[in-house]
Amino acid sequence: MPALNVEFSDRELEDLRQIAKERGTSMKALVREAAAADIARHRALQEGAEAFRRFFASHADEFAAAFPDDEPAAKGAGRVA
Repeated sequence: MPALNVEFSDRELEDLRQIAKERGTSMKALVREAAAADIARHRALQEGAEAFRRFFASHADEFAAAFPDDEPAAKGAGRVA
């Protein structure tokens, strides 16, 4: 399995040791769990953003009608030559 060396300050390392001890786990497991949780959170946010984009695109006309002041100005609208 690929590995990654991560550097911590003395304070961070001591905090990690303490937390791992309190949880009854190894520091390696603690750091891996934290990284895996962040990866899962990142993926969920990406999926949520994509779901919102699809929803917004499929209801664009309804949003435009409900919030006309938020619509971008039409090209060339209000410009004087």
